[in-house]
Amino acid sequence: MSNPLASLAAAAGLACAMSVAAAPAVAAPQVVASIKPIHSLVAAVMEGVGTPALIVKGAASPHTYAMKPSDAKALASADVVVWIGPEFEGFLTKPLASAKKATVVELMDAPGMTLLDAREGGAWEPHDHGHEHGHDHKHEHDHKAGHDDHGHDDHGHDEVNSHIWLSPANAKRIVAVTADALSAKDPANAGTYAANAARTAAVLDALDGELKTALAPVAGRPFVVFHDAYQYFEAAYGLSGVGAITVNPDRRPSAKRLSAIRDKIKGLGAVCVFAEPQFEPTLVNTVVEGTQARTGTLDAEAADIPEGPELYPTLMRRLASSLTGCLKG
Repeated sequence: MSNPLASLAAAAGLACAMSVAAAPAVAAPQVVASIKPIHSLVAAVMEGVGTPALIVKGAASPHTYAMKPSDAKALASADVVVWIGPEFEGFLTKPLASAKKATVVELMDAPGMTLLDAREGGAWEPHDHGHEHGHDHKHEHDHKAGHDDHGHDDHGHDEVNSHIWLSPANAKRIVAVTADALSAKDPANAGTYAANAARTAAVLDALDGELKTALAPVAGRPFVVFHDAYQYFEAAYGLSGVGAITVNPDRRPSAKRLSAIRDKIKGLGAVCVFAEPQFEPTLVNTVVEGTQARTGTLDAEAADIPEGPELYPTLMRRLASSLTGCLKG
């Protein structure tokens, strides 16, 4: 004979289980990343939880980007925003000052980040008092090349190179800092973020080893870039950039500067001059006239690579391939 109390308890248990099963999952945090390489690293940390929104999409350049209403809407609803800082995405400075809800991760200020001073003099040309993207911002940083996560250099600098993602070591720090910020905002998924961060760090270590092997044959061969976006990549792999066509890619360089770069190419025997897909390629053809230099293309911002977790490794491999292809001849 069945026990009515047991039957009631079983029914209540089943109803409770069905109620839990029917309960909606905890919503993933709304995360926004500024540019495609940063978005790729953030997306890798978020795999299995959600997908971050991206501000500068497609082949658009952060150098000339203008905010859209959809961007403002994404920022207004964001729980976490990951950007480099005013040195790079100056167009985000004011909108982020108004984003009271979001945890804003400014990567230039992240602990353990290696920051390199902008190069000046000779074919690098002294910077003006605005930074390389035309925004007046003084940035003091504590971490320089050669310092570990706990090292500090209290010397202030007017100018730092803000293309920090092109260092694989910095990419690992971006992943770690992102995982920490997401875990603090969304502790229910902290385990997933930590596991993804560890997996991505291992991928980045393997990528770093692969690129060191690929680039070793061209280490030390001099080349000129369109603008000084590749210093971190050069430092990581012993490469020899000797000058840039322009300091500010928003401004066309003067005839005098183009002549000085041409003289530099001849004097140092620069093997290659690299254009960038977002900017005027005719300038590169102008500076190589009368020299033995070959031409190539480098793209620090992944203009034609589909967004997502695989973008960052693809970007780094393409840079290596473009450099070795031109420098080897």
